[in-house]
Amino acid sequence: MSSHHQGKELQRGLEERHITLMSLGAAIGVGLFLGSATAIQMAGPGILFAYAFSGMIMFFIMRALGEMAIQRPVAGSFSTYAREYLGPLAGFITGWNYWFLWVTTCMAEITAVGIYMEYWFPAVPRWIWALAALVLMTAVNVMAVKAYGELEFWFALIKIVTIAAMIIVGAAMIFWGLGNGGIATGISNLWNHGGLFPHGLKGVLLSLQMVMFAYLGIEMIGVTAGEVKNPEKSLSRAIDTVFWRILLFYVGALFVIMSIYPWSEIGTKGSPFVLTFEQIGIKSAAGIINFVVLTAALSSCNSGIFSTARMLFDLAGHGEAPKRFGKITKTGVPGFAVLASAVALLIGVLLNYIVPAKVFTWVTSIATFGAIWTWGIILLSQIRYRKSLKLEEVKQMKYKMPLFPYTSYISLAFLAFVIVLLAFSPDTRIALIIGPVWLLLLVGSYFGKGFHKWENKRISADKSKFERMGP
Repeated sequence: MSSHHQGKELQRGLEERHITLMSLGAAIGVGLFLGSATAIQMAGPGILFAYAFSGMIMFFIMRALGEMAIQRPVAGSFSTYAREYLGPLAGFITGWNYWFLWVTTCMAEITAVGIYMEYWFPAVPRWIWALAALVLMTAVNVMAVKAYGELEFWFALIKIVTIAAMIIVGAAMIFWGLGNGGIATGISNLWNHGGLFPHGLKGVLLSLQMVMFAYLGIEMIGVTAGEVKNPEKSLSRAIDTVFWRILLFYVGALFVIMSIYPWSEIGTKGSPFVLTFEQIGIKSAAGIINFVVLTAALSSCNSGIFSTARMLFDLAGHGEAPKRFGKITKTGVPGFAVLASAVALLIGVLLNYIVPAKVFTWVTSIATFGAIWTWGIILLSQIRYRKSLKLEEVKQMKYKMPLFPYTSYISLAFLAFVIVLLAFSPDTRIALIIGPVWLLLLVGSYFGKGFHKWENKRISADKSKFERMGP
């Protein structure tokens, strides 16, 4: 942690089980429960390849982040690395962009909470639930980081148990004919309805934006680095297992769903999860799944408030956000930063009240644009970081990016490709307008406020201090 934070440091209150489940929880958001249906309609069973390949790219991005985070575990994570290896402007943009990305994502999540609660309480207006969710999550985040980690642990566990149950039940239907009078359904549905790629390669490519949106949040592991008890052990284990778990959950769950139901029917008759459980005679399946999806939305919003607060805390430390966001409460949490993010989310509650649904599709594609910027910055920082090391230092590294530099460049090329794909669908095209405009606004405010002048002074002071400390 840099010395220009006032007084206390963030508390290292997060255990390894918290980190592992948080990163899974952040990635298994509403994307799997709701977003998957849209993606399946575009790509058919070929979606499995999109998830698997994108998952592999995400694994490389996480390894790149891990390589830096294990050497230097700090709260600002990639915004700090961007500042160090790509220059202060990149750090400034990345920090604020990540904050913006999670605020927009959280707006989507608290809106989702309102929609799910309607299932049980149709008479209560949505915005009331959205507001209640916001107040609750803010309260949790103002308490000690351990409270946040604990809640997130249970939220994530609920999701994971549900998906595992659905994979097991589904597999029993496929192989032993459970709920089907003992007649195994088999997996012929995967190719009986127009083949594995009913819409050709084009369908799979167009689904990539939704698929990548589903992975948003996995980079959270890096943000927790400043508050983990044993960064080296916890982070490396969390990063290495996340890839396999996501593969199991996403690819496994969708494989089961598309084996049981013709892909063309998914999304037209309600959630595939509900259908699967109802098939074996669980009458209250819809209510149970609704509860799970509700915790998924709450959990994602919880993570969002956590990460936006850590980013504001880091930006304040570099003088790029109001000073009070750098203050830490008695419980070791950046309290003001948490409240500031919550206030920004109030706009989301308000939008729920005023704005038509269309703007919302826009918000998610803008979030994808922001996520791709973040992932790209992680890769670029890691390439520069690696180039700054001497051969000896590289040999001593405990945690390395596999097949460097090829993996870094392939991952970058893939991200650029996804950005290009955003242009092909009228709904996602808006991200290519708002995304760059937002980046330009940030560049403008960076130079307009004169951050670059005293940033340079501070950096040279920090550098000499850092060199004295050694790696």
